[in-house]
Amino acid sequence: MDRALDPHLLVGMPHLTPHGLSETWLMKELGHRHWLMLARDLGMDDADFRTVDGEQAYAAICATSLCEARLECVRANSILTIRSELSTVSRTQIATSHDLFAEGSKIGRVELISAFVRREIHGCNHSLARAAVLTSEAAPYKFNQLAKTAADIRNLRIATYWGLPVTAKEPLRSFRYDPAVSQEFNGAGLFYFAEFQALAERALDAWLPEREPLKRRDVFFLGNIERSEGLIFDLVAASDNGDVFNGQIRRQSGDVIAKLFMSSKELP
Repeated sequence: MDRALDPHLLVGMPHLTPHGLSETWLMKELGHRHWLMLARDLGMDDADFRTVDGEQAYAAICATSLCEARLECVRANSILTIRSELSTVSRTQIATSHDLFAEGSKIGRVELISAFVRREIHGCNHSLARAAVLTSEAAPYKFNQLAKTAADIRNLRIATYWGLPVTAKEPLRSFRYDPAVSQEFNGAGLFYFAEFQALAERALDAWLPEREPLKRRDVFFLGNIERSEGLIFDLVAASDNGDVFNGQIRRQSGDVIAKLFMSSKELP
């Protein structure tokens, strides 16, 4: 695990897009580091999480935040440096923060919140529920604003975020997508958290191919899908000058499984 968490990485083609560092690759890498950091913090040999009764559990990502993004500054043969910290939010939630540097300059910061979950019905991705996992020792809880916002959105306690409505009666536009099980589901059989923002990018690329590079993205996860399900990305709202967007991802049944907020400008 210590080798996998080495802070320095040589950037090559697998890490890049024509616009710089791949956000999808980055989220996958940081999700991997998040799980390893959590396992190491618990004194485990690997990230094989178990509930108190010995059942398989997963440290499912329930919120992510990318800010101060300058991913376009990263090129092939750059050295990407990732400085990470872990904190305990609650009995079932953990936060990690990751400051990103390339060639000595900061190119972004990512925060991930995970919650331990288990399937209440074997093989059913709709039955994910919070689970308690054995810990090595009690850690002090630390307030986390992203985790609080995620809870507020999940429980419908806030109506707006970044000045945009969290929900809308009718979306501005919709984009349908059928995921490939062999490409976009992870080893636990779940639609991978990094693919949520990738789906949003597919839709926005189709609608707004000339938009400015992303500076900020917050994603709040509300559920998952079965392998046979299609997805719909809705553009819920946009700012008047078109630099801030709110989207949602829903199952074909209409159940919303993610809320995404995206901005091409820095926000407070």
